[in-house]
Amino acid sequence: MQDLIPGIIYAFSALFIILDPLLSVPIFAAMTKGQTSAEIHKQAFIAVAVAGGLMYIFLIFNTTIFNILGLKMPAFQIAGGFLLFLLGIQEALGIEIGHVKDHVKSAAGVVIGTPLLCGPGTITTVMLLSKDYGLLIPFIAITLALLATWLVLYFADTIQRVLGAVVTDIMGKVLGMLVAAIAVQIIASGVLAYIKIM
Repeated sequence: MQDLIPGIIYAFSALFIILDPLLSVPIFAAMTKGQTSAEIHKQAFIAVAVAGGLMYIFLIFNTTIFNILGLKMPAFQIAGGFLLFLLGIQEALGIEIGHVKDHVKSAAGVVIGTPLLCGPGTITTVMLLSKDYGLLIPFIAITLALLATWLVLYFADTIQRVLGAVVTDIMGKVLGMLVAAIAVQIIASGVLAYIKIM
């Protein structure tokens, strides 16, 4: 029990930081702008469900999924980086890429769920935690981190109202650029890792 609590606290902190739901608030608010509270809450649930599903799958099956598909983590990292880059550009420039506006809004939860919340960094973190702590501690930590993330996204419209539309819009564009920059770094790391394993 003495080892359980510190382990959960550490794993939760690591996962919450890597999930970084506060980063997603302006982007999530922008993507669900004009929707009803019920629809926003639904998209928040979808985002957390998508992220959580992937996290639990990789916690339990670890690298087995990649091995079955014949994939390497760097390939997943590069693909996730490209998707994240497109999302960042879309938010920074206020443009729609590849979808009409209504489709993007309806898919907000999925896009936020992955690759923004649960991308290569999150999956890698989950796999490392499972290696260090086994299944129980990361499972509890993932559940707590997802609950905290859901609460942040659930109240995204409230946070947006408190901050104001102008501030939220500016934050969305700035964070869009940061997301694009993070994506470039993820892609570069993936390419270097892929070259090493070839």
